[in-house]
This record gives sequence, C-alpha cells and structure tokens, in this order.
Amino acid sequence: TKLQINSCIKNYINNCNEYYLSAMLSRKDLFELWILFFCAFPMKCLAVDYRYFVAGGACAAYSHGITTPIDVIKTKMQANPKEFNKGLIDAASKIVKQDGPRVLLGGLGPTVFGYGVEGAAKFGIYEILKTVFAKYIDDQSLAFILASTAAGAAAAVILCPAESVRIKVVTDTNYSNESFISGLAKIIKEDGFFDLFGGILAMLAKQVPYTMAKQVSFDMMAAFLYSHLKSGEKDLKWVVSVVAAAFASILACIFSQPGDMILTETYKGKNPGSFPVVINQILKRGGMSEFFVGTQARLIHVGGIITQQLVMYDIVKQVLGLPATGSH
Repeated sequence: TKLQINSCIKNYINNCNEYYLSAMLSRKDLFELWILFFCAFPMKCLAVDYRYFVAGGACAAYSHGITTPIDVIKTKMQANPKEFNKGLIDAASKIVKQDGPRVLLGGLGPTVFGYGVEGAAKFGIYEILKTVFAKYIDDQSLAFILASTAAGAAAAVILCPAESVRIKVVTDTNYSNESFISGLAKIIKEDGFFDLFGGILAMLAKQVPYTMAKQVSFDMMAAFLYSHLKSGEKDLKWVVSVVAAAFASILACIFSQPGDMILTETYKGKNPGSFPVVINQILKRGGMSEFFVGTQARLIHVGGIITQQLVMYDIVKQVLGLPATGSH
C-alpha cells in the first residue's frame, strides 16, 4: 500500500541522511517521495564521479545539436507520412521550399538543453550503476543491460519536457517561432505542467531500448576490439572508438525506431495521445511497417549522432583522466 511504501522510503531515508531529507517527509505524494528516494540513493550510497556526467553532457549536447536539421526532416516525415513519402532528399527539398532553410533549425534550443542534461544523467548513471551491478551479478552483459535500462529510464523522465517542446516546435505551426523557454511556458499555460510528461510511456519506449543498445554495444564492442590489440597498438584508441561507435549507432537506431515513431505520433496533436491509442493508430495506418517510417533519415541522423557522441565521450573522458571505454 501507499502507507507501507512511504514507511519503507522514510526508514531508508532516515538511515541515509536524516537531516538533509527530513523536510521532505511530510509530503504525501508518492511520486515525489519516489523521486526523492531515487535521487538520494546514488548521492548517498554510491561513489559518484562527476567526470562521467560532464563528459556525457558535453558530447550529447554537441552531437544532437549539430544534427538538428536531419532530426527536423525525420520528425516531419513521421508526422506527415503522406506528404513526405519519397525519401529524405525529397522531403528536405519540400520543407525548405515551403518554409525556408531556417525551419531546419527548429527545436535547436530544446535539443541542446534537453539532451545536454539527459546525456549527463544517462552516461553518468550508467557508468556508476554498471560497476554496482557487476559486484552482485556474475554475468557482465546482464549487469550492463540492467545499468543501461535504469539510465535510459532516468533519461526519459529528464528529457520528456524538452522533447515535448521540440516536437511541438517542429510539427505545430502555433509553436514554430517559440524558443525553448517560451515554448515550455506556453505548453504549461495552455495544457498544464503535467502535460509535459503526457508522453512519458512513449519516451520510455524510445529511450530504454536506445540507451540499452547504444551503451552496452559500445562497451562490449570496444572491449572486444581492445582484447585483440597487441600491447604496442594501444595508440589506436581512436580507431576502436570510431568502429565501436558506428556499430552501436546501427543497433541503437534499429532498437529504438518503433519507440521514436510512437513518440512523434504521441505529440503531433494538440495534446499527447494515450500510449495504447497511439500504437493502435499506427498499426491501423500501415501495420508493423509503419513503425519504421523515417528509418532511412534516422539511420543517418542517429548514426551521425552516436558516432560523434561516443567518440567525443571517449576523448573528453581521457582528457578528464578517465580510461577509454573498454580499455580496462
């Protein structure tokens, strides 16, 4: 029951840090207590290395920001499949002709901010939890999968408001001239704060498979490549990073494509659609193949993002004094 769960959380919090959290315990909302518990656990009980968060935030903000034009095209193709049904190049030509080249930068602000914060959390939480799970689970792959699932879920909650604004800016003409801050304020004013999280299930459907495929495959592929390098070939770290990142990008794109389609469909109307209804609408429109509309654009988009992101992540980590992924 709610009372029992609240009691468990309260006991845990008291054991962790009674003073720091005591002011929050009077709140009865279970969701708020759960968030508090989720944040308190890593802060109090884990060895948190800020460098993973810095490297993750920097690489995510950069890589997602510079690929914004491709993301705009992909999102418009998914939102209007009947109009943009002749491939990426044709869709780009039509979009620029109709709305001008500036439209390709739509949602840049929400993208940089949202993915910067999301990337910091995703990479940081993953790197911390994979070592924690590895202490209790003999299977390294399973430990990595569990860590990436938790990181993807946390990232989804963080990213949901920014993604809500980004998709509105790209697909809704009433939001086309809005910045991230003004778009956020407009959604809250018109639809309420919790509407920003109306697509949380869709976000989870995208972010959890995306994070799992990207993080785990990058880790495992990099480790595999390093295991086949001779001692004098360790200077080829950048080659390992590029190859492992390219491999991870393909898997991440394929695994998360259905969730990406669900996310776009969820937000393309005035209000976020319910998760089951959105899935049913997609299936009625074109069957299972409809979930893979825009895959060509997304392969280029996600491939560009992840390859740059993970290579940059490895570079920033090493600059900050951390080992390259898979090298230890």
